[in-house]
Amino acid sequence: MSAGAAVRVLVVEHEDDAPAAWVGRWLVDAGAELDVRRPYLGQALPVDLADHDALLVLGGEMGATDDHVPWIVPTKELIARAAADGVPTLGICLGHQLCTVALGGAVARNPRGQQMGVLDVAWAEDASADPLLGAVADAALAVHWNSDVVTDVPEGARVLARSPGGEVQAVRLAPSVWGVQLHPEVDEQIVATWAPSSREVHGDGPVDEALAGVAAAREELHASWRPLAGALVALAAARR
Repeated sequence: MSAGAAVRVLVVEHEDDAPAAWVGRWLVDAGAELDVRRPYLGQALPVDLADHDALLVLGGEMGATDDHVPWIVPTKELIARAAADGVPTLGICLGHQLCTVALGGAVARNPRGQQMGVLDVAWAEDASADPLLGAVADAALAVHWNSDVVTDVPEGARVLARSPGGEVQAVRLAPSVWGVQLHPEVDEQIVATWAPSSREVHGDGPVDEALAGVAAAREELHASWRPLAGALVALAAARR
């Protein structure tokens, strides 16, 4: 790959209602070229990242240990390879959990129940020095929509933020691998597509309140999390 070529980011999309959305657009704006693979449509994942400069693993309804889903094990193998090769990697929600499990950590159902809507972000004191998440370590709010959480991080990992209940919210899992339980990529329209199953559990009131909170925070969320994409592209370009 020539030094002047665009940074190529492999994007693993697990479901059509969980796209890269804002993060994808921000990456392109930062000069990246996206190679979006949709294994749920039969598209194959590469066995390594020789043709890519960074890896982005998105969210989805399945769990990080649902190895019966045909592409879950290959995705975890790809993450482990990325970590071994030093390829900048970001996992979002399920992607965060897959990165954790792939590198030796653990994920389980949150005993406090589903995290839903806009939550505060409690950053570690030194988070601003992190080479990736330091770019967004002043973000005060983030969207969550998850039932599983990371219960054990891999050896040597550094937790960079926790949600109000103490759950791992952002973590550097390996020197080149990061995970965020939160959703920097979504707006209220995407989150609304995830709401029906939550309504079955919580009823309309709490879900409507969560959706309204996402809509109300839209501008702040967009401004706060946009630098994340530029930081990932910069790391990928520097690795070249």
